[in-house]
Amino acid sequence: MSVTQRFIRVVDRLLGIGTLSAHCDVPCGIYDPHQAAVTAKTVHTMNKKLTELPAPGPSPQDNLEHRNTIVRMVQTKEAHAQLCKQELLVLWTDYFKPEHLSMFPDLHETFWKAAKLCSYNKQHVELVKSQELMDVVAKISEMFQKAEAAKKK
Repeated sequence: MSVTQRFIRVVDRLLGIGTLSAHCDVPCGIYDPHQAAVTAKTVHTMNKKLTELPAPGPSPQDNLEHRNTIVRMVQTKEAHAQLCKQELLVLWTDYFKPEHLSMFPDLHETFWKAAKLCSYNKQHVELVKSQELMDVVAKISEMFQKAEAAKKK
């Protein structure tokens, strides 16, 4: 690290300037619920695999492999539930505008439910709830498609 970079870092710390990240505050217009649908499907798939996972064999190695498989599936499920939530929140807060409420009076309730389902699916292994997440993401995708079609008229 150069002297200039160190100086800038010290000044940033003194002024309380931190690193920021954002989806895109520039009007790029690149929004799509596809990634949310893929991540919701991954959550459901991991829940299905976890519920269908056979019991481990009798050896300590079998138990270790079984535990390793469970941990990896749970990590994948939780990571994808969080990604789904992030994708949905970007759509909700950046894409949909107040004028969309006339088209979709339940817009806020739908997104709120979806975000809550993402959190629930991070904490639990329930096929019914992961199916609900996929269903609500599909509903949001339909809302998005209708909003996009309305822009073109």
